[in-house]
Amino acid sequence: QVQLVESGGGLVQAGGSLRLSCAASGRPYTTLAMGWFRQAPGKEREFVAAITWSGGSTDYLDSVKGRFTISRANARNTVYLQMNSLKPEDTAVYYCAADRVETIRPHQYEYDYWGQGTQVTVSS
Repeated sequence: QVQLVESGGGLVQAGGSLRLSCAASGRPYTTLAMGWFRQAPGKEREFVAAITWSGGSTDYLDSVKGRFTISRANARNTVYLQMNSLKPEDTAVYYCAADRVETIRPHQYEYDYWGQGTQVTVSS
């Protein structure tokens, strides 16, 4: 089993920045890729970004490219999501997810473990 704990959410004004963290524990060496998803009220959960643990390959939702950066600290079993130039439409609960396959995959059903989520609210 792998446990994921997100942190770093909060309230920020439009144009501001936040950095989300996701700490993996348990058996994190069994996971080979990590992703961030988000879910706004009344909407489906959507892919935001993902990264592989070993090679550092990444992918992003088009609307966050150039504003968000996903990175990892392997020794700490932690993945980060740096979010800059935040917009009100970025408001959502952000979830960290772990995949046992070392491939960037954008669909939530492809991930094996999930965190509890952290709220990000961007005010206009």
